Order: sequence, then C-alpha cells, then structure tokens
Amino acid sequence: MKALNQRVNIVPILAKADTLTPPEVEHKKCKIREEIEHFGIKVYQFPDCDSDEDEDFKLQDQALKESIPFAVIGSNTVVEARGRRVRGRLYPWGIVEVENPGHCDFVKLRTMLVRTRMQDLKDVTRETHYENYRAQCIQRTDPETERLIQEKHEELRRMQEMLHKIQRQMKKTH
Repeated sequence: MKALNQRVNIVPILAKADTLTPPEVEHKKCKIREEIEHFGIKVYQFPDCDSDEDEDFKLQDQALKESIPFAVIGSNTVVEARGRRVRGRLYPWGIVEVENPGHCDFVKLRTMLVRTRMQDLKDVTRETHYENYRAQCIQRTDPETERLIQEKHEELRRMQEMLHKIQRQMKKTH
C-alpha cells in the first residue's frame, strides 16, 4: 500500500469478513487504521460535506467514513434465504449475505464507490495521481532522449539560421 498510495486511490478493505466474529472485525479494523496512520499511508479521503447538504446525507457520509476499512464478503453464489434468493455463502450454521449490512460493509462500499463518491474518485485520480505520474515522466528523461532533444534543438537552430539568411537575401534582391 505504501508503494501504491502515490499512484492510485486506496480504499482499504478487510476481505473475508465472514471468517471473523464481529468483535474480531472491529479489532482488525482498528489495527488496520493504526497501521495506516503509523506507516503514513495515504488512503482516499472523503471530502467534507457541504453545509447545505441534507442531514440524511451527512449521516450516511459519516457512517461511510467510520466504516473504513470496509469489511466485505465476496460470493458469486446465489442462495435461498428466508424465501428469497440472495448473493451469499451457505454454511452449516446459516447463510452469510453479501448485501446484508448486518453481515458486512459491502453495501456501504458500493454506495461509496458507485453512488456518492465516484466523481470525486475520478477527479482525485485525474488531478492528483495522473498529474503526479505525468510530472515524474517529464522529469525522468534518459541520456539517449536528452541527446536526441539536443540534436533536434541544434537542427532547428541551423534551419532558423538558413531561413534568416534566405530572408536577408530576398530583401536585398527586392
């Protein structure tokens, strides 16, 4: 994460949350937050809500911020739960539903990525990460490229001298 935080937006996720008890999930989340801070890893920061936002949005935004890192469960299986079909995992002791906020933070993560913060993520990616990358590429020219640039500058200078010489000769003849 330390190597990536200058190049991409990082949204911390605690995967396989169904293998942990709720107290273990909270403990792991606290530990991850501490390590992120200790190692100076820059994760995606939610912009502050505007003062004119409605109270529900502010509460939702606060809940999303407090959920980081998002504890998620992944599954590509659809199972029958309480008479309806849901994406989840079937265990001997019950069903873990991917989209049940009581089981994991998947809904919050999806809300953050797709519904409320997608444009901001795109903007931060373009304005911060891409521009930083672009600036590094511009600064990192190898010796061969430098030599080619020098040759082109010299060629351009010679051509400009020839152009000036031709222009002076044309003025003399007219």
